[in-house]
Amino acid sequence: MGKSGYLTLRAGAEAQGEFEDRRSRFIAQLVHVADEAAADAFIAEVRARHHDARHNVPAWILSDGRERCSDDGEPSRTSGMPTLEVLRGAGLADVCCVVTRYFGGTLLGPGGLVRAYTAATQQAVAAAEAEGAIVEMTLVTPVVVQLPYALYDRVSRLIDEAGGKVKDSLFLEDVQLTCAFRAGTEAPFLAAVSELACGEELARAGDPRFAEF
Repeated sequence: MGKSGYLTLRAGAEAQGEFEDRRSRFIAQLVHVADEAAADAFIAEVRARHHDARHNVPAWILSDGRERCSDDGEPSRTSGMPTLEVLRGAGLADVCCVVTRYFGGTLLGPGGLVRAYTAATQQAVAAAEAEGAIVEMTLVTPVVVQLPYALYDRVSRLIDEAGGKVKDSLFLEDVQLTCAFRAGTEAPFLAAVSELACGEELARAGDPRFAEF
């Protein structure tokens, strides 16, 4: 997405929001998806779950910038696009939202539909926030450090000072630390470890990727 981070839902979490207007019920269901296939699978699952509903309107955004929405039989641009706009506005990616509509017998008109789909999706996003299900994904560089026990305390301090986090520790003949740094901030740490080890390469940086930091 050309950014250093984005928000998403925690894997496995599902948030729901509901809005009612003139007896039409709009139920927004929001989940984390890793790719288009996962979005398609969730859309199919919701359609099965609410097979008696008049419409199941899907919208999804991926962190690679791809996004899609459908009006699923509602008048053009009254449902899928407003749902997508709420996800965009919340800074979310790798998410899919399906808004189910049970028709209440009264036509709401284009303005009423836009309001209803927007409100239901906003409720789902608010519910996800309230449940602590929204997580920040940051572009991080993984760094693996292999070091003798004698340097463990010094290197732990250097990780702290450089703003890194230890994600995993293995204590064998040597200590192996798997760390994460916000992408672009790992260089001073690598230089400090190299100096501490008199030029020996104890720390290796991997390729940056999006992860919870």
